[in-house]
Amino acid sequence: DIVGNIQATSPCLHPTDLQKVAEMIREEGYDSVFSVVRRHQFRWSEIQKGVREVTEPLNLNPAKRPRRQDWDGELYENGSFYFAKRHLIEMGYLQGGKTAYYEMRAEHSVDIDVDIDWPIAEQRVLRYGYFGKEKLKEIKLLVCNIDGCLTNGHIYVSGDQKEIISYDIKDAIGISLLKKSGIEVRLISERACSKQTLSSLKLDCKMEVNVPDKLAVVDEWRKEMGLCWKEVAYLGNEVSDEECLKKAGLSGVPADACSTAQRAVGYICKSNGGRGALREFAEHIFLLMEKVINSCQK
Repeated sequence: DIVGNIQATSPCLHPTDLQKVAEMIREEGYDSVFSVVRRHQFRWSEIQKGVREVTEPLNLNPAKRPRRQDWDGELYENGSFYFAKRHLIEMGYLQGGKTAYYEMRAEHSVDIDVDIDWPIAEQRVLRYGYFGKEKLKEIKLLVCNIDGCLTNGHIYVSGDQKEIISYDIKDAIGISLLKKSGIEVRLISERACSKQTLSSLKLDCKMEVNVPDKLAVVDEWRKEMGLCWKEVAYLGNEVSDEECLKKAGLSGVPADACSTAQRAVGYICKSNGGRGALREFAEHIFLLMEKVINSCQK
């Protein structure tokens, strides 16, 4: 039997790598195989504070210092996975017997150890992560909830009882960029908000307000455009958005969305609603679409 220990904080690990490692043990006779990555870093000996010594090069000759891009580099254990035969694991060993390493591609070797690693990991996953055997679909329609996503949810009422709402110009630019890339953008709200007020924002988007069943409306839009759900993206923030978020091929919420909406999505923006969340979600879509295009070219 073969036992594999896989690090949960290595999000870009691909199943093909694990299949090859299992084959190395089954077919090539290795007892254990672990992951490594190639790095091009020059190392120097460490000097203790207060000790008068000089540092020494550990893996280079300064007199013949190579350019790092011309150097083969060194292999480092990256902890992404350890595969071994059962008897070694039962003895408490991750490595032992006839041992081999498996070199991962550098772009797949991503570790999440501290908070600052998250943004890098998210970008790497979008570009190099594994999204399953089913091919990704290109997004053709983005539906955005108005209150709390396009706006911050605040409603101001003038002396003559007219609604006043605000939005972030970054989100308007995000809508414009989406439309230029061929993605239809539509707005929806369960509230009977003023269409005249929304029209004054000059976003040039089809919208539906006073909607008791958002899923039914979005499903109608989807059928009207001849799309499957995987070609639909949805940005919501409330309980009433939950079903749409679960159905959409790509879903997101602002950072200040309710917990029900957050549990239903694959992407939580760092920006709040009405404060750049829509633009951020648009950038997320563009990164994913780049992955779709790259996969089609392979």
